[in-house]
Amino acid sequence: MTADTPRTPEEHLDAVRALLGVRPVADVPVCEAVGHPLATAVLAVEDAPRFDNSQMDGYALGSRHLAGGRFPVGPVIAAGADPAAIVPLGLAEAVVPVMTGAKLPAGTAAVVPVEWCTPGEFGASTVVVPTTPAGQFMRLRGSDTVAGAELLPAGHVVNARTVGVASAQGITTLPVHRPARVLICTGGDEVGDGHGAGSGVAMIRDANAPMLDALCRQAGIRVVGHVRTTDDPVAFGALLTAAVRRTGPDAVITSGGISHGQFEVVRQLLSSTPGAWFGHVAQQPGGPQGLVWYDGVPVVCLPGNPVSTMVSFRLFVAPVLGVVPEVETAVLAGPVTGQAHKDSFHRAVRSVVDGMVQVQVVGGAGSHLLAQSVTADCLLRVPAGTAPVVGDVMTVYPL
Repeated sequence: MTADTPRTPEEHLDAVRALLGVRPVADVPVCEAVGHPLATAVLAVEDAPRFDNSQMDGYALGSRHLAGGRFPVGPVIAAGADPAAIVPLGLAEAVVPVMTGAKLPAGTAAVVPVEWCTPGEFGASTVVVPTTPAGQFMRLRGSDTVAGAELLPAGHVVNARTVGVASAQGITTLPVHRPARVLICTGGDEVGDGHGAGSGVAMIRDANAPMLDALCRQAGIRVVGHVRTTDDPVAFGALLTAAVRRTGPDAVITSGGISHGQFEVVRQLLSSTPGAWFGHVAQQPGGPQGLVWYDGVPVVCLPGNPVSTMVSFRLFVAPVLGVVPEVETAVLAGPVTGQAHKDSFHRAVRSVVDGMVQVQVVGGAGSHLLAQSVTADCLLRVPAGTAPVVGDVMTVYPL
């Protein structure tokens, strides 16, 4: 395939993956791993629960107590206490008060809640217990997981519950791919810095740099620096080289300067690099794209219109260097138009109606209409050459 032959979005994503490679695995503290997929499976260190324990505040019953009746009450076993030291003879005669989470004494056949007994509160020397089925309200050792079993599969995205599971096992770190470190490159002589510059009658404020910074944060990617381009390839090259060597990024993400205009400085600087690819992806927005190595660092070149930058980042950068939600499907709830030879990615919003996820376009299709896209929560994909109608099942990319 030549740069003149448009790639499909999937082909370009494969090319980005090939350029950027796989990030190294690092063991990071469990809380810092939240939001990141596990690079490898994690095995259970020990059985969970670690011992048989009570699910209720109640009485531990031996097998002779299951038929019910009045029985003497033994000493209380609190959570954290060793029942062998408190009731060394087990449950031969007395039933034993146990608190929720307390280790059950040897010979426990069931637990009955205190409120089901007479009296319905602790403190009596004898108690009447009802007929109780064996195994009731007992959390048995290993009933959640057993030592050596797969506790968390590879690819599992760490969440707060994961942190709890790992901590309960005494696991303090989790294996995840080290968060990518990127250098952002945006600008052009017509783009201001948002702090006074950019207020001239023909100047443009830089929306892409802060937007890319936010997109990286959302995807779990670290931004280590920002380079502002100029329209002079030599000056830009000096700035980019200095920034790459200063920050040591895993990748450079550029925005703009890759079309065929007279001042497309990113393309002018990088297109002569061996192996450079600058071409088109058969999609709208986000057609122009570029991939190249510069000073030993992979560079992903995105188009400069803000919506094109956002769409391209979601499709090609975030899935490779960061973490994004899985692609979903939804039922089309309103009109949408496609193109004959390009896949269209419309900003859209999802809703749930009668238990069904529906999707509808928001805002216009122009790649400069950033303000009209702020309510969007997904990209709605319309394949080339199709004419979807309301009720069709569509592919959506959560933002």
